[in-house]
Amino acid sequence: MTTLPVIDVRPLLDGGPAERTAAEIEAACVDSGFFYVSGHGVPAGLIGELDDCARRFFALPEEAKLKIAMARGGRAWRGFFPVGGELTSGRPDLKEGLYFGAEREPDGRPLHGRNLFPEEIPEMRGVVLRYLAEVERVAQAVLGGVALSLGLPRDHFSAGSTADPTVLFRIFHYPPGVDDAWGVGEHTDYGLLTLLLQDANAGLQVRTSTGWVDAPPIPGTFVCNIGDMLDRLTGGHYRSTPHRVFNATGRDRLSFPFFFDPGWDSELPPLPPTAKGFRRWDGQDLRAFTGTYGDYLLGKVSKVFPELRDEVI
Repeated sequence: MTTLPVIDVRPLLDGGPAERTAAEIEAACVDSGFFYVSGHGVPAGLIGELDDCARRFFALPEEAKLKIAMARGGRAWRGFFPVGGELTSGRPDLKEGLYFGAEREPDGRPLHGRNLFPEEIPEMRGVVLRYLAEVERVAQAVLGGVALSLGLPRDHFSAGSTADPTVLFRIFHYPPGVDDAWGVGEHTDYGLLTLLLQDANAGLQVRTSTGWVDAPPIPGTFVCNIGDMLDRLTGGHYRSTPHRVFNATGRDRLSFPFFFDPGWDSELPPLPPTAKGFRRWDGQDLRAFTGTYGDYLLGKVSKVFPELRDEVI
């Protein structure tokens, strides 16, 4: 059971009237910043292939996984990290994982380039890239609903800051939790939207106004949450909410977070004054962001893998 709403986003994907869907998104974003996305249209078969590839990868010997270690990804910041290799809340997480992003030729910019894939699972490349394309389509549609919910044109983001988005994708494997070793410590996400695919094992928790609530897997859905940048753009009207993971199932847990953010070189202006609900009591406008999104993102992610910071920056 969960107290988080489930929102059918088919009207946003179809391009038809979506005022009711936008109103549901607004209510969720103001309340907790978390909701489930149904009706997304990502093929179940593709999700099954992704899950299968991930399980086969994490079952490989450590030395095989380390052949695509993040240290080999250079400035693209891609590849594998072992259990304890990522710091989310200033302490090692009880998880191992794979970092991916949009597949591009290196152009000198950090976090841009080609992905690393295991030679032992040759089909993984095609599966991951097809999945990224499918979920990017969903993310653009959901962000269109966010725009409508703010009283803005549906293409406010897709024709602007996410016309060439920053796409980051992770596959995480959480061993069963022990003592106080959190799979991921309490944190918020950095950007605009996260779309999270979960396997059948629970573990995600969200801190709401009534306390911590579970966000268990619901078949056929993603969990969507608002990131810090959208919180900032809306002056706190939409909430970037702390969340964490503890795998108490006694089984291995997989999750697949997809982060959908502004373009690397985007300089995000304040939302138009016609947007809903942002006048502060003192009249200040806190929605402006100075600098590029890439600069902002580098300052965040370099804290997660401090030993790789110099290679990327």
